[in-house]
Amino acid sequence: MQERQVSFRLTEDLKTWLETAIPSGVSQRQYMVSLLKAARSAKLEPTLFDDLPRVSPSALPGRMPFTFIDLFAGIGGFRIGLTRVGGRCVFTSEWNKYAQQTYRAWFGEHERINGDITKVDIEREIPPHDVLAAGFPCQPFSIAGVSKKNALGRKHGFEDETQGNLFFRICDIVRAKRPPVLLLENVKNLRSHDRGNTWRVIKESLERLEYRVFAQIIDARSWVPQHRERIFVVCFDRTVFPEGLEFLFPDPPSVGPRLGSILEPRVDPKYTLTPHLWNYLQQYAAKHKAKGNGFGYGLVGPDDITRTLSARYYKDGSEVLVRCGRSRPRRLTPREAARLMGYTDESARDFGHAQGWPQVVSDCQAYRQFGNSVVPAVVEAIANKIVGAMGWLLEQRSNGCMIKGRYRPLSRQLDPV
Repeated sequence: MQERQVSFRLTEDLKTWLETAIPSGVSQRQYMVSLLKAARSAKLEPTLFDDLPRVSPSALPGRMPFTFIDLFAGIGGFRIGLTRVGGRCVFTSEWNKYAQQTYRAWFGEHERINGDITKVDIEREIPPHDVLAAGFPCQPFSIAGVSKKNALGRKHGFEDETQGNLFFRICDIVRAKRPPVLLLENVKNLRSHDRGNTWRVIKESLERLEYRVFAQIIDARSWVPQHRERIFVVCFDRTVFPEGLEFLFPDPPSVGPRLGSILEPRVDPKYTLTPHLWNYLQQYAAKHKAKGNGFGYGLVGPDDITRTLSARYYKDGSEVLVRCGRSRPRRLTPREAARLMGYTDESARDFGHAQGWPQVVSDCQAYRQFGNSVVPAVVEAIANKIVGAMGWLLEQRSNGCMIKGRYRPLSRQLDPV
């Protein structure tokens, strides 16, 4: 068999370690080959945690190589945030064909995007990974979604047959693949839905899978000029992370941006409301104000923070209308909606798009995609904390490094919830 020459540079700390670790009479080459053969025999995977010699997290400032899967991926908000701290995506699932078009245009036409996650063969198609990221469908738990379904006499929450049970599909994947870390996101109402029973079931399900659960509602207004509260859930596998781990969510930046920072200097007149629509919105707001309700449009200027951008923004734009002097207000352009959600031109350049994130779908679909999305900067801030927890683990383990063996069976059999 022909030998293949492999060369690489060692950092000073690894050189020092090799000098003390190599037995007398054994060359450096022989020792490295023996390590690689042992790794192959043990069927070790090149992912985050391992049973090989230690690497100091101090050598990885702000970043750490790890793998993740992107479930209910949308247009890639989780992917952007996780990639920026060292993550590498190894599996993507998103069922909406328009979101798939955007995802491929943004991250590469070669991307394989799995459709319906309920049809995926978990054991065969989902590879081992370090972080499972999922912004599972929020409509069954959102205030607006529940109100609409009640009005139509439809079921919501876990009783929603099309979307409500997708959380348990995540549990199926977790049970089979045992990722060390989970990062989940949903609407703020998840905690109060069904008088708290929905959140209780979710938390207990994750704990029964032997994960420690940390959750916090975070308002994205410190990262983007938008009031957008979402619940983020970070979970750590108890069989990997010892009990001493305490996870703290990131502190928000002290000063957040204002709307003027994302507005375009010149906007096509087609985004200005028609006289008919503007009159309708004014009358609608006045009618509900007289009844003591808070329904109405949100009129904002450059120094303001907007309301939450929703997936229905394409219908009338009422939640975020930009003042235009004495004339009628206008909607955000899709480019402005992208920036309002944190899809900045700077982050686009990181992924090879010099002119900002390209729009490859209609305005209607673009608004839907941004309204359904997660703010990448918030994901990145949380991911930085997760990387810190990974570094903490490596510091605690005398044999911690960057490779993890085949997923070991749990200490006890876990029954499905």
